[in-house]
Amino acid sequence: MSNEKIINLTVNGASVQFIAPSHRTLLEALRHEGFVEIKCGCEKGDCGACAVLMDGEPIDSCLTLAWHADGHEVVTIKGLGDKGNADPLQKAFIDTGASQCGYCTPGMIIAAKALLKENPDPSLDDIKRGLSGNLCRCTGYTRIFEAVEVAAAEMRGETQEGEAA
Repeated sequence: MSNEKIINLTVNGASVQFIAPSHRTLLEALRHEGFVEIKCGCEKGDCGACAVLMDGEPIDSCLTLAWHADGHEVVTIKGLGDKGNADPLQKAFIDTGASQCGYCTPGMIIAAKALLKENPDPSLDDIKRGLSGNLCRCTGYTRIFEAVEVAAAEMRGETQEGEAA
């Protein structure tokens, strides 16, 4: 009996098929398939750097076996937007200077995306709880929290201070 499995899933809107040993994590499998925007941090679910959305829910891909994603939809940071069509969270992280080295940023944005889906008008405490599974070693989190607030306001259609209505 082979310990390899054929995995079929959708990643960022595209069908992906690969063969993976039964012990391979989703993080390892996706990076092996070229999705290097998913960062490998602690490999034990403590840092959130490897976060992706699976069927709209945030997961740590380092704790999820690849075969568990078979038949599911996965969205990485690249699936949210790009330079020409950035997600409001991506834009807010740039505009507020929330990214320092950038290593934690994909996971932070994925966690924030899930938070804002559940709660489009979060308080600062809600944001802190929503991002509590993500670690940043560069900042004091102030700009990260600010970026989520800015993106939430934009997504609600509110203008920011100093902008024309």
